[in-house]
Amino acid sequence: MSRIRPLIAAAGAAALALSLAACASSPSSTPSGDDEGYVTPGKLTIATGETAYYPYVIDDDPASGEGFEAAVAYAVAEKLGFDADDVEWVRTSFESAIAPGPKNFDFNIQQYTITDERKQAVDFSSPYYQASQAVVAIEGGAADGVDSIAGLKDLVIGAMAGSTSATTIDEAIAPNVAPQLYNSNDDAVAALKAGQIDALVLDLPTAYYATGVYIEGSFIVGELPGAGIPDEWGLLLPKDSPLTAKVTKALDELREDGTLAKITDEWLGSGQGVTLLK
Repeated sequence: MSRIRPLIAAAGAAALALSLAACASSPSSTPSGDDEGYVTPGKLTIATGETAYYPYVIDDDPASGEGFEAAVAYAVAEKLGFDADDVEWVRTSFESAIAPGPKNFDFNIQQYTITDERKQAVDFSSPYYQASQAVVAIEGGAADGVDSIAGLKDLVIGAMAGSTSATTIDEAIAPNVAPQLYNSNDDAVAALKAGQIDALVLDLPTAYYATGVYIEGSFIVGELPGAGIPDEWGLLLPKDSPLTAKVTKALDELREDGTLAKITDEWLGSGQGVTLLK
């Protein structure tokens, strides 16, 4: 301030005091001091599904930090330097988040498989989970007693459109009957309950929950072999986001220090005891 002329020194000092006070109370800087790329300066905005399900989010409340993906999200936030109170949650549909265009989140976590096609419209972090796919059916139905891929080929099988589950039906099962694809897993589950399809393909953690909680009289027919690209889930970011490298670095550190494995074991378990269909 030595360059301030004497005649305006008092005014300059007052302005400086106001400026410092504003800076002290402003939330406009992130923990790293770099606001570039964040939807809201000083906050980390994370998206998940319009309804987020167990075991990924408990009671549809991601802010609780309870559930696999909620826990991963807060672990990443901590690595980025954000307190839990500085995390804000928004909701998106599955399809709208992977569509090209501006986003209202810094990253989105809702079981997005990393694919080259999707990378044309959005960015992905490194993987935080590799999922397998499983077949779910109703006891006493057409899939009861099936113990091989061949036994699935003449069944009507459903999945959510655009999902890895749908791709796995085509590539791992190659059914003789066209699969039935739905706008959401909820719609596919309703079709299974109504007897409109013989079986449903879900990722294995969701299959465990579905058969144990919300599809009465259901069971896991078996796990499907990997098909096509590995079903690796990544945090989804806007295309060319300045945060992609930072978020990936945070996930890589969580993987290396064992935190990610602990979160996975706590919320998803091991997946043992399910027959691999051949």
